[in-house]
Amino acid sequence: MKAAIIGLGDISAVHLAAIAAIPGAVLAAGCDTDERRREVLPEGTPFFIDYHEMLSAVKPDVVHICLPHYLHYPVARDTAKAGCNIFAEKPLAMNYAEGLEYAALEKTAGIKICICLQNRRNPSSEKLMEILESGESGAVTGVRGLVAWKRGKAYYDAKPWRGIMAQAGGGNMINQALHTLDLIQYFARSPIKDVRGSISQLLDYGIEVEDTACASIRFESGISGLFNGSNANSRDVPAEIEVSCEKAVFIIRYQTLYRYVEGEESILARDRPPSTGKNVYGDSHQKLIAQFYRAVETGRGEYIHPEDALPVTWLIDAIRRSSESGTTIAFENR
Repeated sequence: MKAAIIGLGDISAVHLAAIAAIPGAVLAAGCDTDERRREVLPEGTPFFIDYHEMLSAVKPDVVHICLPHYLHYPVARDTAKAGCNIFAEKPLAMNYAEGLEYAALEKTAGIKICICLQNRRNPSSEKLMEILESGESGAVTGVRGLVAWKRGKAYYDAKPWRGIMAQAGGGNMINQALHTLDLIQYFARSPIKDVRGSISQLLDYGIEVEDTACASIRFESGISGLFNGSNANSRDVPAEIEVSCEKAVFIIRYQTLYRYVEGEESILARDRPPSTGKNVYGDSHQKLIAQFYRAVETGRGEYIHPEDALPVTWLIDAIRRSSESGTTIAFENR
């Protein structure tokens, strides 16, 4: 299968490695508006500045979209029109309304689209979901997520779009903490009822987006959720997820799944360190990309659809609206 990548920034290295590891997959082209980025491609790989030209000339089977947030949906829309399957980096879209349009593409264009919420495929996440679905530890009563990372001013200066609301769609929530917010609602296994949240800027960077956010999330089943995220920490600490059940408490901490029952601790799973990219990326891009390629090739198999990414997209919107209005935002009022 012919693969192509649009956007050759930091995360593209992870995608390039994943494509190279898939039997039968060939990197047919790469595209970036910065001609210097051709250097990240394997020697001899065709390079394009215009993705429209690339889609027409190469006709890839799968296109990887690794672009700034504001370009995700427009480029996906054009790629879908060209009849190419899509593997897209998070976030799904800039906001929930755009996310709904994105989700519709998979059905109207007759293609497959996978959104890279790869932390669902971490061994720790898969083991925890297996336990939750079995019911062996009783019903879930609460879910908590914590993201404490460091993003200095140089991070925003290097790529100014990250600090511009119209181009990033937000800060900590949509960029650094999206996977954790997604896992909160994923492990709750219940529709969101409502959310009340607050966003702020603890760092004096002169940017438009939030660096810190917190929220109380309620689910239809009665489960309560708590989220705390900030880019004002002294270092990047691996995100932490806690799931409280009737008979046990589970915590994913430092890429390890722990179970606590009456004070006794046991280790149930460990995530692998990433073979390519930052430690905070985890090592499940390869697993999810391989699953998607099998689904494209065979027409069968599971992957993460745009519809699966809609709840966390709504959640980010709702926390922002709650902070601005000082009210609780109900899901039916989206």
